[in-house]
Amino acid sequence: MQKINKESRLAYTMLIPTISIVFLIILFPIFGNFWLSFKEVKLGDLRPPQPIVKEKVITKNIEIGSEVIIEYRFRNSSQKKPIFNIMLSDIIPQGLEPIQIIEECEVVKNKFHCYFEKWEPKFNKRVKFKFLAKDDFDSNQFDPKKSKPNSSADADNILTNFKFSLKNFQKIFKKVETLENIKVTFIYSFFATLGAIFLGICAALLLEKKFFGKGLFRGLFLFPFVSPVIAVAFTWVYILDPFKGFLNNYLIDNSIINEPIFFLGIKKVSFFGLDFPFTLFIVILFESWRYFPLAFLFILARLQSIPKDLYEASEIDGASKIQQFFYVTLPQLIGVISLLFILRFIWNFNKFEDIFLLTGGNAGTRTLTVQVYDEAFALTNMGTASAVAVIIFILLGIFVFIHNKVTPKDIEE
Repeated sequence: MQKINKESRLAYTMLIPTISIVFLIILFPIFGNFWLSFKEVKLGDLRPPQPIVKEKVITKNIEIGSEVIIEYRFRNSSQKKPIFNIMLSDIIPQGLEPIQIIEECEVVKNKFHCYFEKWEPKFNKRVKFKFLAKDDFDSNQFDPKKSKPNSSADADNILTNFKFSLKNFQKIFKKVETLENIKVTFIYSFFATLGAIFLGICAALLLEKKFFGKGLFRGLFLFPFVSPVIAVAFTWVYILDPFKGFLNNYLIDNSIINEPIFFLGIKKVSFFGLDFPFTLFIVILFESWRYFPLAFLFILARLQSIPKDLYEASEIDGASKIQQFFYVTLPQLIGVISLLFILRFIWNFNKFEDIFLLTGGNAGTRTLTVQVYDEAFALTNMGTASAVAVIIFILLGIFVFIHNKVTPKDIEE
C-alpha cells in the first residue's frame, strides 16, 4: 500500500509541469477575462496611475554668478484616480546652489528630493526652481538629459484591487443590440456549421470513388481551408463588389438584373412577406465554403473505413443507392458528424476575422465577437468587452452541456 502511495505521488509530481502549462495558456486568460468583466476598466486604466515629471532648463547661456531657472512639470497620469505618497528625486549639477524652491522639496548634496502627500486626478502643475551658478559650476558638463527625474507613488490599481460590480453586465444587457447580436451569432454559427458539414459530405462522397485526377481534385478542395483568410475574404469582397465585381457585371451583361446588387450591404430582403437576412446568408455561405474541407477530410476518412460487406449485403436485399446512403452510410457517419458539429459550432461562435473582413459587422452580421472588438477598441471599454466575452463563454458552456445530454452515448463511443 505504501509503495502504491509513493507511485501515485510521483505520478502527480510528474504532472505538475503539464498542469502548470495548461493553467498558464488556457485557464489563466479565462480567469483574467472573468476578473476584468466585474471591473469598470477603460483602455486607459490598463496602466496604473503614476506621477509624471518633466524637466526643462529656462535659462540660456549660463555664466558664473548668474541665476539659473529650472522648470519642473508635475502631472498625475490618471484622469480619475488620485495618487499618494509621491516621491521625486533628481541630480542637481555640481556648482548650483538653490535660492528658491518649494516647501515640499529640498536639495541635499546635489540631490533634489520632493515629497507630496496626494495628487488629485488631472493634477498638472509647473514649478520653477531658482539656483545660483557658483565658481565651481561647469556649464560644459551641464546636460539635463543625462539625469532624468525619478518618481514613485502609491495608487489604487483598479486591475488588482478587490472591488467588483455587475455594472458591465448591466450596461451590456441595457443595449438593445446585445440580444440581436446573440440571435445573429447563433444563426450564423448553426447554419455555417450545417453548411460546412453538408458540403463536406458531398465532397467526400464525390472523391470516395477512384477516378482519374482524384488527387488533383482533393488538393483543390483543400484550397479554401489552407488559403490565408485575408486573401480569400478580399477576393469575395471584390467578386461581390456592386460596381466592379465580377458577379454583378456578369448578371448585368446577361440582362439578369438591371442594376448592381450590394451583396454585402443589404440587411434584409422580403420573400413572400417574410424578411430574409440577405448579407448574413452571404457570410454563412462564405463560412461554409471556407471550412468544408475540414469536414471533407474527416468524413472521407470515415467513409473509407466502412466495411464493404455492408454495401454488398444491402445490394443483395435490393437497396438502391439512395437507400444505401440513408440506411448504411449515414448511420456510420453520425459519430464523426456529431464531433464535427460541436467543433465547428464552437469555432464559428468564436469567429471574428471572417465577418470583420467581409462586412465589419454591418448589414445585420454583427456577432458577439464583433461586439467584443467594438467595446474594447472603438469604445475603449475593456470591462464591457470582457463581460461580452464571458457571455460567449457561458453560452458555449450551455451549448456543450446540452449537446452532451442530447447526443446518444452509443454515438459518442
